[in-house]
Amino acid sequence: MINPWVIIGVICVVLGTYKYGTHTGYKERDAEMQAEIARLNEESRAKEQKLAQDLNNTSSQLKEANDVVTKKQTDLDAAIRAGRVRLNSSSCVQAATSAASASGNQTEASESERETLRLIAQLAAEGDRAINELNACIAAYNQVRETINGQR
Repeated sequence: MINPWVIIGVICVVLGTYKYGTHTGYKERDAEMQAEIARLNEESRAKEQKLAQDLNNTSSQLKEANDVVTKKQTDLDAAIRAGRVRLNSSSCVQAATSAASASGNQTEASESERETLRLIAQLAAEGDRAINELNACIAAYNQVRETINGQR
């Protein structure tokens, strides 16, 4: 007959071996997971840095485009104040032919015309800035999408 202590010993050796194997397997799996996490973190940092650089480039391009719009608006405002830009007379409201034109009315009309031109120029500049911002937003979105999806 087999000694019960031998059976208990064999069972303990088998269980101990199993326990050691699973413990070692879990440690190896944890080490592999840590290495994979570190690799993925490095990839994420690289993507994040690229995104930050792309967004900074887009922001600087937007600033340059808006500076051009501001310069154009400043130049146009100066031309309007100097009287070099005028509204087309066919687009102005026509006065009655019998109305007498006084020199004071001519100055008021001129100031009114300048103010109208200034407001039109301001509106056009705001539109240009909005278009620049929209284009920058679209470009930034596409850069982020391409970087995240790995199309570059």
